[in-house]
Amino acid sequence: MIRLLVRAFIKDYQQIEEETVRRGYGVLCSVVGIVLNVLLFAGKYLAGAVSGSVAMIADALNNLSDAGSSFVTLIGFRIAGKKADKGHPFGHGRMEYVSGLIVSFLILLMGVEILRDSFEQVLHPTPVETGVLPVVILLISLLVKGYMGCYNRRYGNLLGSSAMKATSVDSFSDMAATAAVLISSLLSAWLDWNIDGWCGMAVALFILYAGVTAAREMLNPLLGQAPDPAFVRQIESMVRAHPQILDVHDLIVHDYGPGRRLISLHGEVSGEEDIYELHEMIDGIERELEEKLGCQAVIHMDPVPVNDKRVCEMKAQLSDAVGVIHPEMTVHDFHHQEESGKERVMFDVVLPDGCGLADEEAMQRLIRLVHVLWGTDCDAVIRIDHR
Repeated sequence: MIRLLVRAFIKDYQQIEEETVRRGYGVLCSVVGIVLNVLLFAGKYLAGAVSGSVAMIADALNNLSDAGSSFVTLIGFRIAGKKADKGHPFGHGRMEYVSGLIVSFLILLMGVEILRDSFEQVLHPTPVETGVLPVVILLISLLVKGYMGCYNRRYGNLLGSSAMKATSVDSFSDMAATAAVLISSLLSAWLDWNIDGWCGMAVALFILYAGVTAAREMLNPLLGQAPDPAFVRQIESMVRAHPQILDVHDLIVHDYGPGRRLISLHGEVSGEEDIYELHEMIDGIERELEEKLGCQAVIHMDPVPVNDKRVCEMKAQLSDAVGVIHPEMTVHDFHHQEESGKERVMFDVVLPDGCGLADEEAMQRLIRLVHVLWGTDCDAVIRIDHR
């Protein structure tokens, strides 16, 4: 059904890299989610009222909450699609993460409410009457929720939408919750076991788990999570493919929402080459990254003295020696000065995360290493970066 609606209502639907097309997918999937969840709420609430099942009414209210969540996601997509303005120079893309976070809070709130009502049913159970209508509605709900989970997961992966992925997780959790209610209804009818309250609590726990999972997925990009290692390798590979680039370091990926990434990095180049030619080459790399990866790039040139034999030898010595401190430690931006017989070396090192060394300890070990290599009179100006 979604594919037919996509072809009918989204112009150029195959151009998913276009912002208007991406927003169209998000809006369409959200509207379909609202309609289906409202219908499921109406059916389950009717069945719950007829049978007197608190678990079924809880499941119905969960669907109503999902409809509200889809509405929030819809608003989030609309706001996220707004162009950059004076107050928001990088656009409004992170609003999609914010809307997903609101959805997760709504899920958690509904889970707490259902848990409370179900606990009351456990303490003071009331009879549950199971008929054909409630069972049929629950079976239909399983199929609909499975369909919703599949299309949200498919288009969430296609668009790189965290909000849609969270909705997918919620839909599959709803399937498990609805299955628990169905089992409760069947056991009540066949074996006269009234476990309605317990199944309602199981529904609540499924909902709470989905809410916590969704909140974690939304918080990570808002707080600033590490970029995908494969994406980092792709950037470095593209930049290093240019022979004038000798090395790449200080790569940072700024995420301002789906499709709004800003890259900044340092590229080492020969200090002996023509600066205008190097500048043109850097501009070309920035355009290439934007065209192929869809992100803005800012590259800082670091000139290095490739023809200074003494400096090259010293950097090679240091690069080999830092492996004693940690095998993954690397050196860049190495410079050497000598005035009135006094030597000074200036360099940056990348300290791998999780290596177990505090910055101060690493600094002291590097200074001692410099003194071992070039004497205690050699000053060291060191900057520690992290990866």
